[in-house]
Amino acid sequence: MFLAWVVFPLVLGLLSLGGGLLVEKLAGVRLPGPLLLPAGLATMIVVASFATANSATAMFATPAVVAIAVAGLALAPWSGRRLGVGVLVAAVAVFAVYAAPIVLSGKATFAGYISLDDTATWLAMTDRVMDHGRSLAGLQPSSYQAALDSYLKQSGYPVGSFLPLGIGGKLVRQDIAWLFQPYIAFAAAMLALCLYTLVRRLVRSPWLCALAAFIGAQPALLYGYAMWSGIKEVTASVLIALFAALLPSAFLSKSTLEDRSPRKLVPLAIAVAAAVAALSVGGIAWLVAALGLAAAGAIRINARAFAAKAVALSAFVAVLSVPAIVVAAAFIRHETSTSSLTGANEIGNLFHPLSKLQVFGIWPAGDFRGSPKDLDPTHVLVAVVALAAATALVLAWRRGAWELLLYVGTVAIGAALLIAKGSPWIDGKALATASPAFPLAGMAACGFVFERGRRVEAVVVAAAIAGGVLWSNVLAYHGVWLAPRSQLAELETIGKKFTGQGPTLMTEYQPYGVRHFLRQMDPESAGELRRRLIPLLNGQGLEKGGYADLDQFQLGGIVIYKTIVLHRSPSESRPPSIYQLVWRGRYYEVWQRPDTYPTILQHMPLGDAIQPGGVPRCSDVQRLAGVAGPSGRLAAVRRAPAVVINLSNAQHPGDWQADQGGNLFPSGAGTVETDVTVPRTAHYSFWLGGSFRDGIRLLVDRREVSAARDHLNQTGQYTPLGASTLAAGSHHVVLDYRGPDLHPGSAGFQFGIGPLVLSRDSDNAPIVSVPSASAQTLCNQNLDWIEALGS
Repeated sequence: MFLAWVVFPLVLGLLSLGGGLLVEKLAGVRLPGPLLLPAGLATMIVVASFATANSATAMFATPAVVAIAVAGLALAPWSGRRLGVGVLVAAVAVFAVYAAPIVLSGKATFAGYISLDDTATWLAMTDRVMDHGRSLAGLQPSSYQAALDSYLKQSGYPVGSFLPLGIGGKLVRQDIAWLFQPYIAFAAAMLALCLYTLVRRLVRSPWLCALAAFIGAQPALLYGYAMWSGIKEVTASVLIALFAALLPSAFLSKSTLEDRSPRKLVPLAIAVAAAVAALSVGGIAWLVAALGLAAAGAIRINARAFAAKAVALSAFVAVLSVPAIVVAAAFIRHETSTSSLTGANEIGNLFHPLSKLQVFGIWPAGDFRGSPKDLDPTHVLVAVVALAAATALVLAWRRGAWELLLYVGTVAIGAALLIAKGSPWIDGKALATASPAFPLAGMAACGFVFERGRRVEAVVVAAAIAGGVLWSNVLAYHGVWLAPRSQLAELETIGKKFTGQGPTLMTEYQPYGVRHFLRQMDPESAGELRRRLIPLLNGQGLEKGGYADLDQFQLGGIVIYKTIVLHRSPSESRPPSIYQLVWRGRYYEVWQRPDTYPTILQHMPLGDAIQPGGVPRCSDVQRLAGVAGPSGRLAAVRRAPAVVINLSNAQHPGDWQADQGGNLFPSGAGTVETDVTVPRTAHYSFWLGGSFRDGIRLLVDRREVSAARDHLNQTGQYTPLGASTLAAGSHHVVLDYRGPDLHPGSAGFQFGIGPLVLSRDSDNAPIVSVPSASAQTLCNQNLDWIEALGS
C-alpha cells in the first residue's frame, strides 16, 4: 500500500515536475505553476512513445524520462514559484477521492474486476511495450500472445495512456496491477491542476478556484469509468484540459501571436502530441473544435501571424506524433472494419446506451451503467448544472476568460462529433471524457457570483452541484468491483516462481492470470483468447468466460501443457497421473508433468459438477483393464464424498431470493442456518460457492471458523472459508451475512452464494496403481478418475 499509494505517486510527481520545468526552459516561457506537472506528464507520454516505437529502444523509455526530469530539475530549478495552498489541496483531495475505494479496502488492488476485463489487456500491453515495443518476437502461442497480437499488431491500438504507468512501475519495482488505480488517481489530480488554471481568469479567489477544480475533476461518469478500467478516459481528460489551458496564451494574445519565435509553441505541441499518442487520430477530434475557435479569434487579431503560428504548430505536432502516426493506419483500418467504433448496437459491457444527461456530472445510480432509482431529483440537479454552466460561459465571454470558453466548447463539440458517428460504446467514452467541463463551469459561475456579493444564491447552487456530484460518487464507492488481491497475488507469485516453465493451462476464466501474471509461462485459458482449441469431451471448445472441470476436457488437449494452474475447489478433479503437485497456496495450486512421460491409454472421469468423485461400475473398470492389457496397470485417485449444503433449503431471510440451483441472493444483512451431518470424525475444509461483497462469518456449533469479505469469483469457483475438526454426527452451521456498510463495494450488485461444501480430502490425494489383473479392487470405491496405463 505504501509503495503503491505514496511512493509511486511521488515518483510520477517528480518526473512530471522535472519534465514540465524542462519544457518551460526549452520553450522560453513561464507556464502557470499548476500546469507544470500536467505538461510534464504529457512530455513523459511523448518521450516514451518515441522510445517504445521500436523494440531495440523500448528499454530506454524509463531512463530517457528520468534523464529529462533530472535535467529539468537541474537546469530550471523551482525558485521563486508559489503554487498556492488551495490548488495543492484540490489536487490532493481529488487524488484521495479516486483512491478511497481501494485504500479504504485495506488492500493494494484495482477496481472493475469481473464487470470488465479490459484492465487485464492494458496490463498486458504495458508489460510488453515497456520492454519490447510492439514487437511480439519470441512469444510462444498463448492467450497472452493472442491478446497482444490483437491489440498491438492487428489494430495498432494507442498506448500513450499506459506509458506513465509502465515507467512508474519500473522505478518502484512493483507489479503494475497494484499501481493501476494509483496512476488513475494521479492523473485525476493532474486534471484538477488543469481545471484550476481554466477558471483562474474568471474567479479571483484561489480557494474558490480550488473548490471548482475539486468538484469538476470528479464528475460521476468519469469517476465511474475510473473505477471501471477507464485509464484512457482520465488521461484524455487531462490532456484536453491542458491543451485548452495553453491555447489562449499562444493564439489569443496580440503580443504572443506576433512573437515569431516558434519555440513558445512547444508546450502546446507536446499536449497535442500526447493526446494523439493516447487516443490515436481520435485525439484530433477533441482538439479541432478548440483550434477552430482559437482561429476565429486569432484571425481577427492578426491573420498572417496566426497562419505562421498554425504552420509552426502543425510541424511540431507532426514531428512529435510520428510514433502514433506510424500505427494510425492500422488502427483506422481495424476500427472501421469492426462495429465497435460505429455500430449502432455495439454496447460492449454497458447495459444499454448511456443517457446524454450523464455528461453533466451527476448520476446517483451506484453503477453508471444503470439509472438512478428516482430520476426526478437527478433531473433537477442536472438542470441546475446546465443553467450554472451556461451562466459561466456568458460571464467568461464578457470577461475574456478564453480558457474556460475554449475548454467547454472543445469538449462539447468534440463529444458531439464522436456521438454523431460513434457506437454507444464510443458514446460512453466521449461523455465521460467531456463530463468535467460542466460541473467545473457551474462551480465557476457560483464562485464568480459569490465574489460579487450574491453569496446566499451562490452557496445554494454550489451546494446543489457539489452535493449531487459527491452523492453520485459515494454511491459509486459503495458499488465498486474490487479485485481479490490475495488471490491474484498468488498468481503473481506463481508467475515469478515458474517463469519459462510453459506452456501453461488454466481451466477457469482468469484474464488477469493468462494476460498478465503468468505471461512468462506461455499461458492459455480454456475460456479465453487462445491459440489452441482445448476440446471438451463433446469436441467443442469452452465459450468465453466459461469454466469446466479438468475432467471435462479431452486428455489429448490437456497433456500438451507442461504446467497446469488450477483454482482450488472441493469439486475440482486431480490432473492426470503424469502430473505432480509442485506448489500450493490458499487459492491456487500448480501441477507439472515431466518432459517425457508414460502414455495414458484412456482416462475415465467420474463425479459431477459438485462431487469430485463417484463410484465406477465394475464393468467399466474391467473394460479399462482390457484396454491396459495383461501387463498394464490401472491408476486411480480416491476421493472422499463432499458434504454439500443446499443453502436454499436452509433457514434464511424471507426477502432473500433463491434460484433453481440452490443459490441464495442476499438483499441485506441476515443469517443462514442449518444442521449438517458428517459421516466420520475428520478435519473438514469449508468452501462457499459464488461471490460475496459484504462481510460474512462462518460459525459451526456457535464457534467462529472464519470471517471474510469481498471475494469476487469467476464462474464455477469457490472461496475457502477455513477448516475445522468435526466429530461424526450432526452440527449446526451458520453463515452470518453482515450486509452493506461503510466498506467500499459493500452496497453494489449482490451475487448468488452457494452451495456450502465440506471437504475432507488430504492435501494431495495419492494415486493408487494396481495391475490389470487386480482391477476389481477398484470397484465400489469413490474415485476421482481411473486411467488405463500401458506396460
